Amino acid sequence: MARINMVQALNMALGSEMKRDDRVVILGEDVGRDGGVFRVTEGFQEQFGSERVIDTPISESAIVGMAIGMAAYGLLPVAEIQFLGFSYAAFDQLFVHAARLRSRSRSRYNCPMVVRTPYGGGIKAPELHEESSEAFFCHMPGIKVVVPSGPYTAKGLLLAAIRDPDPVLFLEPTRLYRLIKEEVPDGEYTIPLGKARVVREGGDLTVIAWGSMLERVMKAVERYNAEVIDLLTLNPFDAVAVLASVKKTGRVVIVHEAPRTCGFGAEIAATVAEQGIMDLRAPILRVTAPDVPVPLSKLFDYYIPSIEQITAAIDEVLRY
Repeated sequence: MARINMVQALNMALGSEMKRDDRVVILGEDVGRDGGVFRVTEGFQEQFGSERVIDTPISESAIVGMAIGMAAYGLLPVAEIQFLGFSYAAFDQLFVHAARLRSRSRSRYNCPMVVRTPYGGGIKAPELHEESSEAFFCHMPGIKVVVPSGPYTAKGLLLAAIRDPDPVLFLEPTRLYRLIKEEVPDGEYTIPLGKARVVREGGDLTVIAWGSMLERVMKAVERYNAEVIDLLTLNPFDAVAVLASVKKTGRVVIVHEAPRTCGFGAEIAATVAEQGIMDLRAPILRVTAPDVPVPLSKLFDYYIPSIEQITAAIDEVLRY
């Protein structure tokens, strides 16, 4: 069992699926010759050929549109968008076509495709390179939204996403690509979509996070008796796991790096308020980015939620 980073885990998952099933194809800008902007697909074009690892023009709408057509006719495309902010150009293809193909055809067709894209901050790149706009896509019925939090979950979730019969938006936390290493099995394994995991058990409060925020949450809760939930899938999110933890602890802190207003944390908070309000002993608190565009690099550390902000929210909710 190798100890590897997320880039290596994703490369391992894609390579094994391409060997296992010749319907799997990869397409995107620079995914072949250069191996992708973060080198996740490095070496694949030489190994599998240019008909299965396709360098595309700089057109996100065309990349997703081609993937939809491939999926409708029996292939299993994995499309790469270089950064989540660039996917806005493909919003029409995702929302109007990929998400609706099954319902539009009354289940005669499905759309088994994956759109992989780095998301979130941490590399201090210019605007549109550090977006955390996952809530946009969670509002699309018909698309699953998946967010790994480390190398182990990245491999298992990507294998499950490629094998899923419906479209999956696979958000890869840019900050985590090479930040942490974990033991990842060489063989295949899948992590079910739609299921959260409890990464730390506790009794005083529940802290809910996903993506790169899990790494900060785990540092923030070291001196607390906190239960930590890693959502892994945002749409559909595992409300059963969340409500079970809330029933146990009675207090909730939600952490995400997207802006506060209409961020996905609001959906979690509403679900807890609707279905678990009798279990709450304190208000639900959110630790988020402010409602401003992602700033340039010198201000970014003031934008993304810090360990200090997370611990302050924990202290506040524990006072009740």
